[in-house]
Amino acid sequence: MKNWKLLSVIFITLILVLAACGGDDSEKEENNSSNNNKQTSQEGAEETSSAYPMTISPTTTESTGRDGSESYTFDEITFESMPEKIVVFDYGFLDTLDALGVEGIVGVAKDSTLPEHLEKYAGDEYESIGTLKEPLLEDIAALEPDVIFISGRQAPYYEQLKEITPNVVFVGAVQEDYWNTFLASVDIAAEMFGKEKEAEEYLAKFDSSLEEIKALAGNYETSLVTMYNEGNLSGFSTGSRFGYVYDVYGFKPVTEDIESSSHGSNFGFEAILEFDPEVLFVIDRTAATGGKSNIDKDMENDIIKQTAAYKNDRVIYLDGPLWYLSGGGLQSELAKIEEILNELK
Repeated sequence: MKNWKLLSVIFITLILVLAACGGDDSEKEENNSSNNNKQTSQEGAEETSSAYPMTISPTTTESTGRDGSESYTFDEITFESMPEKIVVFDYGFLDTLDALGVEGIVGVAKDSTLPEHLEKYAGDEYESIGTLKEPLLEDIAALEPDVIFISGRQAPYYEQLKEITPNVVFVGAVQEDYWNTFLASVDIAAEMFGKEKEAEEYLAKFDSSLEEIKALAGNYETSLVTMYNEGNLSGFSTGSRFGYVYDVYGFKPVTEDIESSSHGSNFGFEAILEFDPEVLFVIDRTAATGGKSNIDKDMENDIIKQTAAYKNDRVIYLDGPLWYLSGGGLQSELAKIEEILNELK
C-alpha cells in the first residue's frame, strides 16, 4: 500500500514538472514570436529611416493658374528624416496616404467638402487648415508641420507656405499628363513613408479593372465627358483634366476639338445633340462644391432626350465630389473606374 502511495506521489510530481516545462516552452514561443514581430517592425522602420536623407521631386516642376495669368515653379525637397507631422491639402494625396496606412497626419482642408470615403478626417483629432483655395496660414504654422503637401489650388500660396516650412511638396496630378502624375504622387507617398509594398499591392488592383473598362469602352463609337455647374455644361476631350477617360479607359471622344482648360469649354445642350454621343458622362460640380443641384431636372430636357445617349439609357451621372475634388488618389481612381463599370454593365 505504501508503495502504491509512493508511486502516486511520483506520478503526480512528474505531471506537474512536465506541465511546468510545457508552460515554459509555450511562454518561450510566445516571447520569441513577440520578439520576432518587434524585430520585423524595427527592421522596417530602420529600412525606411536608412533611406534618408531623401530628395523628393514634385509631380510637376511648374504650373499655371486656372485663368492662365500666373505661373508657379515648384522645387525638389531634400528631407533629412521621415516627416512625422503631416499637413495635406490635396484630397487625392490624402486618399493615397489613407490607403497606404500612413500615420502622422495632423492637418487637412476640412473646410471644403471632404469626399465621403475621407470623412474620418473631419474628426477633432485632425486640425482644419482651411479650404482647398484658402489656407489658414497661422493655424498651419501653429501645427509646426514637417511637410506640407499641396496641389494646383494652393499654388498661389506656395511661397507663403514655404515660410512655415521649406518642405512644401507639390503632389497634384496635372491635366496634361494626369495618369502618370497620379502614379508619380503614389510613388512619392510610398517612398517617403516606406510603403512601397503596400502601394504595389494596391496598384495591382487596377490591372483587372482597367482591362475590364477598356473592353467595355470598345462597345461604343463615341462618348463625351461633361461637367454640370448650376445649369451650365462644360465639355472635355483628350488632353483635358478628364482626358484619362479617353486616354486610359479607352472611350472614344466624340470630338477632340474642345479647349483643354481645367473647367472645360462651354458646351451647350444643342452642341451635345449635334455631336450626339453614344455615352454622355456628366460630373456634378454643383453638388461637389456644396451647392443645391438641379442636375436631374436640367438634364432631362427636350434636347438631351433626342440624343442617342439618352435614348439608350447611357447618360451617366458621375459622383461630383469624387470626380471634381478627390481624384488623384489610390482609392478614388479605382472608385471612378468601378463607378463607370457599374453604370454601364
